[in-house]
Amino acid sequence: MRRLTAALLALTLAACGGSERVAAFRPADAPIWSSAAFAPGRITGRWHQVAAFSSGDGPGCRAGGAEVSEGAGGLLIAARLCLDGREVQVSGPVSMAGPGRLAVPGMEDWWVIWVDSGYRTLAVGTPSGRFGFVLDRGDIPPDRLTAAAEIFDFNGYPKARLKPF
Repeated sequence: MRRLTAALLALTLAACGGSERVAAFRPADAPIWSSAAFAPGRITGRWHQVAAFSSGDGPGCRAGGAEVSEGAGGLLIAARLCLDGREVQVSGPVSMAGPGRLAVPGMEDWWVIWVDSGYRTLAVGTPSGRFGFVLDRGDIPPDRLTAAAEIFDFNGYPKARLKPF
């Protein structure tokens, strides 16, 4: 009986070993909307990460940023972001996966859930809720950070877990 129990435990652990538990900041079945009026050509330039969702007390890593440029085939991105306390590198072509939805290399689609009218602040989330972050072109004023937090809340993210850098 002990051998059977040990074998079952070993099989269970082996089955779990390849999958990493990923925290979700919003229920995957909660409604989420992307910005249908989003104009991808307006996001070219340098962006600074000013906030991100985090499981801990603070962001867990230093603020990142992104550079979006126009290439021969469309938009290109080079980014280093802090997502739930882990540094993530992203680079390559970006395509539209739907209205306000960006297909980013090596990641699940980014949904632009809000961009201010001057294209100075972007709030990006995912239907899975695995990450969410705010990019800004400079030092974000409190009113735009508050607006981004409210939009995340509207889309099922708990705004108390949005941590500014």
